[in-house]
Amino acid sequence: MSSPTTEPAPAARAETTPVPASPPAEPAAPTGSKPAETAPTETAPDAQEQNLADPSGPGILPGNHWTQQPLAGAGDNDRDSTYDGDIASSTNSLTSSILAYRTIQGRTFHSDRTPAEYWGPNDEKQSECMDIMHHTLTLILDGKLYKAPLDMTKVQKVLDVGTGTGIWAIDFADEHPNVQVIGTDISPIQPGWVPPNVFFEMEDATQAWTFPDNSFDYVHIRYLFGSIVDWERLMREAYRVLKPGGYVETFEADARIFSDDGSVAENSPLDQWGKVFREGGKKFGRTFMAVSDNVQRPALEAAGFVNLVQSDYKAPLTAWPADKKQQQIGAYSHLSLEQDVEGLVLYTFQQIMGWSTAELHAYLAHLRRQLRDKSVHPLAPLRLIYAQKPL
Repeated sequence: MSSPTTEPAPAARAETTPVPASPPAEPAAPTGSKPAETAPTETAPDAQEQNLADPSGPGILPGNHWTQQPLAGAGDNDRDSTYDGDIASSTNSLTSSILAYRTIQGRTFHSDRTPAEYWGPNDEKQSECMDIMHHTLTLILDGKLYKAPLDMTKVQKVLDVGTGTGIWAIDFADEHPNVQVIGTDISPIQPGWVPPNVFFEMEDATQAWTFPDNSFDYVHIRYLFGSIVDWERLMREAYRVLKPGGYVETFEADARIFSDDGSVAENSPLDQWGKVFREGGKKFGRTFMAVSDNVQRPALEAAGFVNLVQSDYKAPLTAWPADKKQQQIGAYSHLSLEQDVEGLVLYTFQQIMGWSTAELHAYLAHLRRQLRDKSVHPLAPLRLIYAQKPL
């Protein structure tokens, strides 16, 4: 594998050159100071996890714990929130089986008549949450949609895997009107009014892709944590459909929430978020800890990709940082969570972990309260890797 060049690292980012996987370390903190460049870093599972009495998993408090805790200072306006700063061609011939959505607690999820399994709702409320998160992720990349060193004079065809609302594909198509962009997903929730060079197709990324070999110049994969059983198989498909010399880019996160200063306390709602998702992923057979479990790099290397370049981030989840860029990232992250935090946890906490509706709502009330506490400084780990198919 040839060695890539290392880019200068802005705040809260460390660019890394490829080395064999090693014991993990945390990425750089999102402060105003520029971090030192580091070797590739991997994030270890929470070393403070301990077995409690509850059988639902290591370190997990039972759902009824939250119904028994008083919510000091909480009123009837728990869903209200304030934020720092002034942040405030469609798929053809969709079959009735694809549109036969499941309904859970009044929320719609993708059809159960397909072999795919996804934990998030596909309704309008969750779509707005995803679109806000898209903006957050572009802020992390300094307003860019990708980091791979694409020669746009040669790029003709791009694939966006797990396109969701299609917002990334639409933005890319707008930026590059001479490039054909195809977005795939298991739910037809993308808009019908789109740029003429973007197309959406129904496809399950966990199965064999229907595209021919050597047909794309760039494959974009983002936020599939909690959805993939076999990451190596996913990357092998990306390798197959890419032209020689083409790039794949994978941008993933953990459901783990932590802090560098101890303000996310053990057994607090934010601490429990990651622990419940970790155990839910084990039962679900799809990890929610893409960074901690280091799923991207080994899968890319096993598929045959070379010239891997890795960037690790610690993304603030509220607007607590003093650094203006990180503050904006945190404000939009918080806005995304407030938009539909219930949709983010509903399937995993209830359908997989067996929490009752009362337990779920009590937990979310405590979670919202902690998110609005400015003395708490929550962070989430993210990892972006781009790699090349050999010529």
